[in-house]
Amino acid sequence: MLTGGQSAGYNASSFFAAGRLEPLKGGRDEEEEAPEAQTWDIYADFNNAGPRYSTAFGIGQHQEAGYHQLPPPPPPPGAKIEGDADSAHTPVELVTVPALGPEWQLSEMKNMTKSGRREIESDKRKEKWKAWHRGETGMCGKWFTKKFLAFFIFGLVAIIGSILAITIPRVPGLSFNSSTPLVAATGSYNASIPTQFSRYPANFSFPAYADIQVDTTANIIPLTFNYISAQVWDPNTNLQIGTGYFGKDTLPAKSYPKIQVPLNFSYVASNDTDPTWNEWYNACKNAGLYATGSRPGVNFKLILTMGIAGLPSTHSQSTQVDAAPCPIELAINAA
Repeated sequence: MLTGGQSAGYNASSFFAAGRLEPLKGGRDEEEEAPEAQTWDIYADFNNAGPRYSTAFGIGQHQEAGYHQLPPPPPPPGAKIEGDADSAHTPVELVTVPALGPEWQLSEMKNMTKSGRREIESDKRKEKWKAWHRGETGMCGKWFTKKFLAFFIFGLVAIIGSILAITIPRVPGLSFNSSTPLVAATGSYNASIPTQFSRYPANFSFPAYADIQVDTTANIIPLTFNYISAQVWDPNTNLQIGTGYFGKDTLPAKSYPKIQVPLNFSYVASNDTDPTWNEWYNACKNAGLYATGSRPGVNFKLILTMGIAGLPSTHSQSTQVDAAPCPIELAINAA
């Protein structure tokens, strides 16, 4: 039955129960007045803030079960403590450790090996050489640049050349006394060698000096002979008839000093018809045996080998003397 205000048409309340359309008392909403539930915090167990959900190791059971900072180590004896009284009670801040850097490169690993270090040093030397060649740097910092080194070497060569020109000895010239190239020996040297001419067997021996003038005008400093060795040859028969030796001696420079080289004439022949023996016998026998009182001269070749201080090798000079008078004279009754 329809009452007032109702119709036989569509009625929403007859289709389903839609619930109340508004609060019963004063328009309040219990859900809005309900206390707000705490949201879920996934960091609550790790950041020491908010509720704890884990009960492991006593965490979350009571408020004091959270993380506690370890007490700091005691300071060393005598250490001065300033402003650190509250540091033990401050909360600990957990810091995220950054990730490790990239791996070593192959070039960096090579530079740590011996070959890599040698290559680096070689590159440094090349760079220094290029910089020096361009005149940008010197061998010793700013010294000994390329330009300075060129002048230094030029000056050094000039100095060395001047020193060598002064100190290196020159080979002197030698000349014989034209009138008496051979001089009779005296003193102990004369007594050391017997003077004799013998027919059976045919031989002769006697001492003498070669009278020589030395030309040292080309030398700036005094000239020193280490030795002078002599050989006497007969130019006609090409036979050696004597030897000689002159010891160490120093001669003044820029002068013409004279020296006497000791000679030992000694010759042995098969018989007294030997031409070499006869030539020297006729030149050395007594002048009274000649009607004119004049003895014939002798021909000989003298070879001198000189060892000069300051020169690396020996030097030889030779000369031939013709018609030289014999330095000795035999007794008139000598064979």
